[in-house]
Amino acid sequence: MTINKTVRTPVDRQIPRIMSEMQAAADRLHDVGWGISIFGSARLRSDSPYYAMAQQVGERLAKAGLTVIAGGGPGIMEAANKGAYEAGGTSIGLNITLPHETVHNPYQTHSLHFDYFTSRKATFFMHSAAYIALPGGFGTLDEIFEVLTLVQTGKVPPAPIILIGSAYWNGLMEWIRAQLLSLHLIGPHDIELLTVTDDIDAAVSLVQTFCSDYADKLDCAPALPE
Repeated sequence: MTINKTVRTPVDRQIPRIMSEMQAAADRLHDVGWGISIFGSARLRSDSPYYAMAQQVGERLAKAGLTVIAGGGPGIMEAANKGAYEAGGTSIGLNITLPHETVHNPYQTHSLHFDYFTSRKATFFMHSAAYIALPGGFGTLDEIFEVLTLVQTGKVPPAPIILIGSAYWNGLMEWIRAQLLSLHLIGPHDIELLTVTDDIDAAVSLVQTFCSDYADKLDCAPALPE
């Protein structure tokens, strides 16, 4: 019986590669500045209503003059990039090499490539003024909870964190209230870091207002979490 083994690169070879990916991303996006990150599943097809919503979000943000940053893959990531790209906006794709996800979408004005989640996620956080998530799996949840942790602990500036698709997200919100909040594992105001909505107009308006109100803070150069 053959057992598949994960081949792990020694850390002394990983660290220079991760640093190189982060530096390449910083150099490539130096003139782009801040953007809005959109997270979501690679597995949702183009006939999904969530795909249509993500495409509309990307389009609306681009028409508002805001840069869209997505994962560069298929599904929700493709939809967000497509909406921004076809609206003539800046559409950034942070593509990662995965065994089961080899196709990168063609709707990218800036296409970056990563081998490591560490450097890819750091690039999201380095350049994002706000975060929008549509339905997704473990990867999307990982991104959301890391953003929440960074904002909660002040490692990145305050930012809107918007979950679009109440039918999908309400169960998670109920669990957070029933477990995390009731056991005092988060503070009473931490739940307010998240906004759940089905209203794309409201989501885009929230992002626009935030970016306008915090224009002086966003005028500084993008930076990694402290």
